[in-house]
Amino acid sequence: QVQLVESGGGLVQSGESLRLSCAASGFGSDYYAIGWFRQAPGKEREGVACMNSGDGTSVYADSVQGRFTISREQAKSTFYLQMNTLKPEDTAVYYCVFDPANCHELVHKISAGTEFTGSRGQGTQVSVSS
Repeated sequence: QVQLVESGGGLVQSGESLRLSCAASGFGSDYYAIGWFRQAPGKEREGVACMNSGDGTSVYADSVQGRFTISREQAKSTFYLQMNTLKPEDTAVYYCVFDPANCHELVHKISAGTEFTGSRGQGTQVSVSS
């Protein structure tokens, strides 16, 4: 069973950085996708970043391209979302999610509002003040 535990959220000022962590276990395969999406009050869910485990390729939302970086520390099965030059509009709860296929599938499921029951972390709050 997949387990994902996020950490690293907090309150920062505009322009500052944060790094989110996602400690992962129970994949059962070397090929999967790990991504992050965010949910802000009154706004639609937004996929932020995704990484394919097989080749390490990653994709990003236009809104975070060039500011956010997804990475992994394979030995620890931990994934990171480095968030630089944060803006107030980045304020949201960030969730780490898993897909047994690839980022194409994961991004589609995020857009479709999939619940990710059993394959989503508990979420971590990121707040950026202006």
